[in-house]
Amino acid sequence: MIYEKHRLLLTLLVALTFSVLLGCTPKDTPPAPRETPEALAEQPAEAPEQPDTPPAEPASEPAGAPAVEGDPVASMEEPSPMPKGYASTTEVMTAIAKNEVELLDENVPVPEGVKELAGIEYCNVDGISLKLDLALPETAEGPLPGLIFIHGGAWVSGERKVYHLYTYKFAQEGYAAATISYRLANQGKFPAAIEDAKCAVRWMRAHAAEYGIDPGNIAVIGGSAGGHLAMMVGYSDDAEFKGAGGYDDVSSAVQAVVNFYGPYDLTADIAKESGDVKDFLGATYQENPDIYLEASPMHYLDEGDPPTLIFHGTIDDVVPVDQSDRLAARLEELGIPHGYQRFEGWPHTMDLAKAVNERCRWFMYRFFEEHLASAPAMAGSSAQ
Repeated sequence: MIYEKHRLLLTLLVALTFSVLLGCTPKDTPPAPRETPEALAEQPAEAPEQPDTPPAEPASEPAGAPAVEGDPVASMEEPSPMPKGYASTTEVMTAIAKNEVELLDENVPVPEGVKELAGIEYCNVDGISLKLDLALPETAEGPLPGLIFIHGGAWVSGERKVYHLYTYKFAQEGYAAATISYRLANQGKFPAAIEDAKCAVRWMRAHAAEYGIDPGNIAVIGGSAGGHLAMMVGYSDDAEFKGAGGYDDVSSAVQAVVNFYGPYDLTADIAKESGDVKDFLGATYQENPDIYLEASPMHYLDEGDPPTLIFHGTIDDVVPVDQSDRLAARLEELGIPHGYQRFEGWPHTMDLAKAVNERCRWFMYRFFEEHLASAPAMAGSSAQ
């Protein structure tokens, strides 16, 4: 079935020393893969409640190492060409096996010129310690625009470290970039994960002066289930999904949203029957039909919501591209500034591929320059 095909792709990526960056979420319009207990056992959930550890500084580079020049993608005047696509996920798997697709290594070291404060507790709910890793430029004139990355994993698994691929790059270019853990479905049902992501925004804003962050320019970025959470943070009102994480007098509003192939609508028939969605929401559709709409970003999107940048592949077997097509159409209808990069012939987790990732980063830099007032100026400015 669909999920098994997706798992085969991920297994192949692991065999090539690159594990899954983002997990599965509903598909169709939107169909949803059915994750079996055996399959989930292959992806152990992160444990945010791990004992507190003090922020860790990166190991120093050898004396005489060359000065960091930042992310070369940021200085490109034009984006790299749209990478060649494929007819199916199977063809992508074959291309990976033949080394025709260059994959990124998720276990990236902290680059020179960047300092990482790892394992910061941003929230504690019912004894569950929720942590983030914050990457900052070692030398930069603040205040810095803040970015919060939210990992995927079907709301049941995943690790914040997978987004070091992005946080380090953006820190090199003058951003304060955090990647967060949040309560997974076995630790808290909907809306726990949304409450946690909103708490992370409040934490960043509350600690802005301490870390040299601009509290008026914060964006949320997520992929797959993380994309869903990013949209929920960006589109729901400040008073909604506040939770008990603290910083109640601080706003959780964000100035921009970036959605990598996240589900926009959880009310489709196949989503109603999905075990993943049931685990996330804590109820079947028959038991509580209203919660399936309540958990859908489309239920909250209105004309007052922040600019949004979307990335999606047209052969996504996990979250169909129709989800992002509908999101882009609604943003257009509401007059909300947005960009949409529709990658022809690319599947779910497509930004594991170097060529896709570089193009995505280029558009993200320009999008943030346009919509985060304190963002560093780049060579170009169009995110469309």
